Amino acid sequence: MKIASWNINSVRFRIDIVERFLREAAPDILCLQETKVVDQDFPHAAFAALGYDHRLLHGQRMHHGVAILSKVPIVEDDRLDWQANQEARHIGVALPNGVRLENVYVPAGGDVPDREANPKFGQKLDFLERMTRWSKGLAGPTILVGDFNIAPLECDVWSHKQLLGVVSHTPVEVAALDRLQAAGRWVDLGRHFHPAPGRLHTWWSYRAKDWAASDRGRRLDHQWATADVAAQAVSHRVFEDCRSWLKPSDHIPIMTEFAW
Repeated sequence: MKIASWNINSVRFRIDIVERFLREAAPDILCLQETKVVDQDFPHAAFAALGYDHRLLHGQRMHHGVAILSKVPIVEDDRLDWQANQEARHIGVALPNGVRLENVYVPAGGDVPDREANPKFGQKLDFLERMTRWSKGLAGPTILVGDFNIAPLECDVWSHKQLLGVVSHTPVEVAALDRLQAAGRWVDLGRHFHPAPGRLHTWWSYRAKDWAASDRGRRLDHQWATADVAAQAVSHRVFEDCRSWLKPSDHIPIMTEFAW
């Protein structure tokens, strides 16, 4: 079974490249973040035409939004409000084999890495703390995927030195993500298959005229699993070419294959 995750930055605006990815990579399950659409306006027909007959949504107009599209039966498990303000940032499902799949969109956190000067940064840290408390009580095999909006390792960014003070790579965010990982004893599947210090980026800013030439990437998108599930993972791919497709997201898809 192949499980993919992608911050698509508007599923309706980028439906053409979503369809292309589904045809070429053929994941069994696709988890989307930042869908930017209310549930009743979601482009169901495009997914149904490609065999994704099981679709669970948690949408929101203009901002946020997550969705899980699947070729195999899924049952909605939870919608957790880790933002504590009813933003649509999480949806979880149970897979046929009993594994839970949690799809999350962590807040970006604004531009200033200071809780007092920038409330959005505080909200991001609080979001991660709520996730950490949830992880401590986790029971059963689980996969956690999504846009975490944090690049934790020095090699997860194009320049550790230059980004130390930039939101997404600050020490306080990395420490918060480390606590989350420790709380659930999560295995980082990206780094499991592509060990540090190897290059592994999933996001490039729209601000660069030529993203590939400047190559100022960060690894903001992740797939984690509890140890029992991670032991069944056989590969992990990042689809960097998707960043060059027509009307691209600033994120690329990532995908893990499991021996199920």
